[in-house]
Amino acid sequence: MPRRLLGRPELGAVIGAAALFVFFAIVADSFLKLGSLSTIVYASSTIGIMAVPVALLMIGGEFDLSTGVLVTSSALVSSMVSYQLTANVWVGVGVSLLVTLAVGLFNGLMLVRTKLPSFIITLGTFLMLTGINLGLTKVISGTVTTRSIGDMDGFDSARSVFAARYEVGGASINVTVLWWLGLIALATWILLRTRAGNWIFAVGGAPEAARAVGVPVTRTKIGLYLGVAFAAWISGQHLLFSYDVIQSSEGIGNELIYIAAAVIGGCLLTGGYGSAIGAAVGAFIFGMTNKGIVFAQWDPNWFKFFLGAMLLLATLLNAWIRKRAEATP
Repeated sequence: MPRRLLGRPELGAVIGAAALFVFFAIVADSFLKLGSLSTIVYASSTIGIMAVPVALLMIGGEFDLSTGVLVTSSALVSSMVSYQLTANVWVGVGVSLLVTLAVGLFNGLMLVRTKLPSFIITLGTFLMLTGINLGLTKVISGTVTTRSIGDMDGFDSARSVFAARYEVGGASINVTVLWWLGLIALATWILLRTRAGNWIFAVGGAPEAARAVGVPVTRTKIGLYLGVAFAAWISGQHLLFSYDVIQSSEGIGNELIYIAAAVIGGCLLTGGYGSAIGAAVGAFIFGMTNKGIVFAQWDPNWFKFFLGAMLLLATLLNAWIRKRAEATP
């Protein structure tokens, strides 16, 4: 196999996704039906919207454990601001964008100013957001769920942007797939075609050396956290305008799924290596497994077991491929 192909971070994930696709096509009769494939792609897109910027953050050498609850926080802010102000829901959506980006900015500034590990900083943010989501929702709404905003001005137009469905050739395509593809294209372009992409690889691989040659390490890392926050805002708005009401305890644990998708896609935990396409394939593997188990009529309680096994196998496969690439002249 050519060294250039072996050197691609997403190669292991692509091989794993192809094997998994064939496996479920054999064991699940309804897996290849158009409706089933649409469901798989939709499930993959909801994970992939977050997995792509999380992958860029990991390439830059950092983690974010607050992403799962930040998605819920973003949705809660939109809903509660719109309801309490009795305003057009776009007002709540705009306020939510500012608040979500502020959380990303907070994570980035805390990282570069305190020099603490991102694991500690974002774990603190995770716990604070979890408490705020539950406490503030109960104070404002009297329950742990938000009020319905489905009859408010602007709801239909916001739903068309964040949660619309289109019928294409008999298949139902959710607008999240378009958001996902757009983020993949943007992230790939940034990584491979821009100076910022070189900075991301540099700060993740050797931050001190990068700083010594003039790479703006502080600006790059803050920018990566803002990118994650922006994706959390998109996911949060999709959550809100899909279901109208939000449970304040949603999202806990999803941060590990986003990180796992990036790792399965070839990102190194040590930073400096990975790709946006790999993270997208990792998200597709998650979506395929999640729905494939249902289509095969297996007990869905085994889902987490399969995910854990895939994470280990993908990591081992990626490590083996990298060794082959390094050994190939």
